Amino acid sequence: MRSFSEVRIGDVAKAKGGKRLPKGASVQDAPTPHPYLRVVDFGESGINRSAIKYIDENVHHQVRRYTITSSDIYISIAGTIGRVGMVPEDLSGANLTENAAKLTDISHAVDARYLMYFLRGATGKAAMSNQTGGTSQPKLALYRIEEIRFPCPPRSEQEAIVSILSAYDDLIETNRRRIALLEDAARLLYREWFVHFRFPGHEHVPLTDGLPEGWARQTFDDVCETIGGGTPKTEKPEFWNDGDIPWYTPTDITRNSCLALLDSATKITEAGLRGSSAKMLPAGTVLMTSRASVGFFGIIETPSCTNQGFISIIPHDPRARMYLLHNLMYRVEEIRSHAGGATYKEISKGKFRALPVVIPDAALLREFEHQASTLHAQVRTLHTQNQKLAQARDLLLPRLMNGEIAV
Repeated sequence: MRSFSEVRIGDVAKAKGGKRLPKGASVQDAPTPHPYLRVVDFGESGINRSAIKYIDENVHHQVRRYTITSSDIYISIAGTIGRVGMVPEDLSGANLTENAAKLTDISHAVDARYLMYFLRGATGKAAMSNQTGGTSQPKLALYRIEEIRFPCPPRSEQEAIVSILSAYDDLIETNRRRIALLEDAARLLYREWFVHFRFPGHEHVPLTDGLPEGWARQTFDDVCETIGGGTPKTEKPEFWNDGDIPWYTPTDITRNSCLALLDSATKITEAGLRGSSAKMLPAGTVLMTSRASVGFFGIIETPSCTNQGFISIIPHDPRARMYLLHNLMYRVEEIRSHAGGATYKEISKGKFRALPVVIPDAALLREFEHQASTLHAQVRTLHTQNQKLAQARDLLLPRLMNGEIAV
């Protein structure tokens, strides 16, 4: 086992902060040349592109000095602290939230990817945690980031270590792209069949009142059960300690890279389930965020429960599950338009249940369920592989960096 000399981050890089948007300015969903990266966009293994926001030219002009390039390292420094990564080339130049910092002007003696991997590892995360100050709203100060020390072998060894670790990330990224293509295929199939009415055999099906024969206009109350969630009292440790029941919050969905929800970040106990309004949901239930970040979706893979930030959807007809999911995903803006509230937007179960929904005939529902479920099963497999690859990489990382494994 070898030991590498340690170097202070501030001696090889500069920590600089992001920028809060000017008063009255806001982000938008419509793409512009100026992405605005927030902490919620920082995934475990890189940028989560599912909900990236943008700013217009005028706002960008006011915060134009607070951008991040693909050669910098981002670090979340408030709220969720210690999310670390590097932005891909197509997001180089994006504006950066005030809740994040970047390591820039990195010395040529240090491979930026090597430093990124160190900060992602257990030792780096512990170092950031030890440097975090504050109580009610902890924050990682820029000067404290620069005080963190890391093992610094010769550049050639850093690059060798990076080549091993990045091989895992390359596989993860390949799987992520395959997942995106599979989910796009299901969305395109939905639009082709149920928006443009070009479903198999459509040439021989007459339209009646604007709908193919055999289709019906109903409401979500007619076609599915809608279930809310709950939060066990946090002051009761018996509701949380050693819990093994998956308990989802909207963050589990917004930070997830696909529709397959394999596990939740937080678990509760049987006592917590009984002592709250949370309800057990069967595997295959569709979760829709209904509060604050309205209109994000996922499918749970194991029996689970949620907090109050969801409307959970269980179709009366199991053959309608994938159809209802894609129907809702296609109508996100409509759903959000029904959300009210001053402090944060929320769509109530009552308003959701009253929304109209067109239901195709049973044969078409069954065929779409088969094809979309097959695609989703492939997504689930790839997503599971990605989790295992990340776990293997994270086990290997400290052994490479402390010299336990030679490269």
